[in-house]
Amino acid sequence: VQLQASGGGLVQAGGSLRLSCAASGRTFSDYNMGWFRQAPGKEREFVAGINRAGSNSAYADSEKGRFTISRDSSKNTLYLQMNSLKPEDTAVYYCVADQSYTEIIFSRPNYWGQGTQVTVSS
Repeated sequence: VQLQASGGGLVQAGGSLRLSCAASGRTFSDYNMGWFRQAPGKEREFVAGINRAGSNSAYADSEKGRFTISRDSSKNTLYLQMNSLKPEDTAVYYCVADQSYTEIIFSRPNYWGQGTQVTVSS
């Protein structure tokens, strides 16, 4: 499966952004999906995950209540709605996919898209 993320940009603290990830090449509904991020000088970290059906989602503690992951199978697209953004959310955000939901939650997804830069100014 090929993944193409978009929607990053520069936003002030407290603002919002919505990231999108277009999936192609395989059946979208066969894959569990997620978002990771990597800030400068830091390791990649799990942000959010969603199962195939869109019925179950999980978030890193720092994102709970601020970020919402969703998917639209009719458009083969994954989303990440980010609200109340903080400067520490600045990172490159990556869309990921795996046939195992566990592999996403435990940070071992098979498929990675290219990243999209999110910069939050204070």
